[in-house]
Amino acid sequence: MPRVRLRLISVLAMLAGLLLVPVLADAHGVTGADARLLRSVDGPAVVPFMYLGAKHMVTGYDHLLFLAGVVFFLRYPRDIVLFVSLFTAGHSLTLLLGALGGLRANPYAIDAVIGLSVVYKGFENLGGFKTVFGAQPDPRWAVFTFGLVHGLGLATRLQDLALSRRGLATNIVSFNIGVESGQLLALVGVLIGLAWWRRHRRYASHAFAANVMLMSAGFLLMGYQIAGFFLGRPS
Repeated sequence: MPRVRLRLISVLAMLAGLLLVPVLADAHGVTGADARLLRSVDGPAVVPFMYLGAKHMVTGYDHLLFLAGVVFFLRYPRDIVLFVSLFTAGHSLTLLLGALGGLRANPYAIDAVIGLSVVYKGFENLGGFKTVFGAQPDPRWAVFTFGLVHGLGLATRLQDLALSRRGLATNIVSFNIGVESGQLLALVGVLIGLAWWRRHRRYASHAFAANVMLMSAGFLLMGYQIAGFFLGRPS
């Protein structure tokens, strides 16, 4: 056990250094042609908002990384449905409250917490909480809470677009349906990949490396957003 603890602490120390590594890719958002399309809408536009919501989820690497971490070791359908439902409930709640009710957070800060959620899942999957602290937070509450954060992050991005108030409720609900549809599509792909991977005889050792990489990605996301919070991004 001490060797395992030392190994985890060593990994964490190495990964923490990644906070100083510059990241070239911006955190995902709604930009370019998609942003122009959303700004141009003046009234209900169900299909375009559903499409863009699904596209956001399928290309939203921070959401996908967290989702992959959530289902990484889940084998039973009831557990997968439970945890994905908790994430969906949290994500949908703050997306709707933010985009329709004006609930807002600093985009850098909220995206840094989203990066932290990826680190959290990787650390939890490695058994880090039980090994280092001797106890583990309830994973159900953790997934729901981070779902709230992920939804608020997207709501903040939508608020920056100054969408038309005409048909806004219909459009935001449509966008959310698209997000959850995209999430379902991505989840199917992740589960198929994991099922195939588990058949490999070295899956256990690969799983450790995969979750270290998951934490690395989370630290990189955090570092970039923290830098943006203090330094700002070039326009």
